[in-house]
Amino acid sequence: MIRPRRSLLFAPANRPAIHDKALASGADIICLDLEDAVPTADKAAARGFALPFLQDAPGPDRVIRINALRSADGLRDMLAVIAARLAAGTLMLPKIATGDEVRMACDLLTEADLPLSLAVLIESAEGLENARAIMSASPRITFALFGAVDFSAEMGIPVAHEPLLFARSRLVHAAKRAGIDLLDVPCLAFRDDAAVRAEADIALSLGFTGKAALHPANIATINAAFTPTADQIAMAERIVAAFDASPNGLAELDGKLIEKPVIRAMQRILASRSVNQ
Repeated sequence: MIRPRRSLLFAPANRPAIHDKALASGADIICLDLEDAVPTADKAAARGFALPFLQDAPGPDRVIRINALRSADGLRDMLAVIAARLAAGTLMLPKIATGDEVRMACDLLTEADLPLSLAVLIESAEGLENARAIMSASPRITFALFGAVDFSAEMGIPVAHEPLLFARSRLVHAAKRAGIDLLDVPCLAFRDDAAVRAEADIALSLGFTGKAALHPANIATINAAFTPTADQIAMAERIVAAFDASPNGLAELDGKLIEKPVIRAMQRILASRSVNQ
């Protein structure tokens, strides 16, 4: 079954008191952050709270954002994951600039015989240049996230729609080629519900499959933006039914040809529907 990834909520790993609240927020993905949200002095303690979080449990997908692999803290995070023998969940790799970094993480997990998935955070000019190679670097990758704030700082441009349109479009193209989901950066104006919805609508129109958030109050708005309408659901049901009834992998509905790529899109719509029933 395709699991929808409409919303991702970040929560600091060093604040265990709010982890259960995050899990109850309605987000499709909960990501405990060991990187930007945690001061250097607290990273060791935060690691102790984050590692038990990765488990096969009902509810949202569970993710830990480790520190960059090109840093000592990132290497400590990866070694701690391996030592803990974690068997479920996803590691988010920040500041990924090349596919080699992804392959290194994948190789370490494979050597340790751990089945963890990976997510990649692209937030630099080099990462954007290598986006397609990064997103296709490992079959463990399930989704990517655009780190627009760091990217904008490096480029010297505002975090706004028009200056970031090229970057977003290029990432969407790379994600579609790799067959993975792509989530947009959190809205920095997280107390402005209209701004959150406007950013989510733009991301959806560009081909993003979801959007991250910094506050639980944004989750319902983001989920609504990325949840199909009743008409879209009804059409998806008709298309899937027509395809399933076809004996040869091809079908026709309302004068239009239906092939497998269309079915995957329709199944994603139906998966988004199912989480709200």
